[in-house]
Amino acid sequence: MGIEQKVAIITGASQGIGAALVQGFRDRNYRVVAMARSIKPSNDDDVLSVAGDITDWTTAERVVSQAIARFGRIDTLVNNAGIFVAKPFTQYTAEDYAAVMGINVAGFFRITQLALAEMEKQGSGHVVQITTSLVDQANSNVPSVLASLSKGGLNAATKSLAIEYAARGIRVNAVSPGVVKTPMHPVETHAQLSTLNAMGQMGEMTDIVDAVLYLERASFVTGEILHVDGGQSAGH
Repeated sequence: MGIEQKVAIITGASQGIGAALVQGFRDRNYRVVAMARSIKPSNDDDVLSVAGDITDWTTAERVVSQAIARFGRIDTLVNNAGIFVAKPFTQYTAEDYAAVMGINVAGFFRITQLALAEMEKQGSGHVVQITTSLVDQANSNVPSVLASLSKGGLNAATKSLAIEYAARGIRVNAVSPGVVKTPMHPVETHAQLSTLNAMGQMGEMTDIVDAVLYLERASFVTGEILHVDGGQSAGH
């Protein structure tokens, strides 16, 4: 293994934006550790698939230990795993709360701790969170307090970690998408969803991949929340 070939861990990598991120990093010759609850083994020797529940801390430990055992280093962590539950605030259940906070927050916490510890050893690294523009611009048509609570927390943690680790050669950023065409949005909903931003269209998964890869190579950018949302966060 050449030391120059970098390694990225991507959570929530089995479909949608996560799967697109795996391909985007492979196109740039990264080795990739692709993690998701039901991910299938890869035929690509440079992609290690790890199945598991990101809310379980032992899963995070297994992902990082297998990344080091297989590829010897971790250069990038993309915290992509997440869920979105849109309900009026008073209708959220204890199960909704546990699921959203478990995946969106606990799922970020342990794997980021472990990845940062490895990055510190090599004096370099990059962590990227995938959050949501609803944090910055709430919409009465999309009740989403749990998304704002969890992803807003990730935005704040992104800035805090960026400052904490800046002098150690590690950058921390976030990409904040608007509504993106993924398998979670049926085609019949696209017209209505396209009205949620000033540009009147949905984003593509490649828009999010391009944003992450921009941050990956932007060596003087850290603590940034990069909105990729058709103007949604700017206003209505």
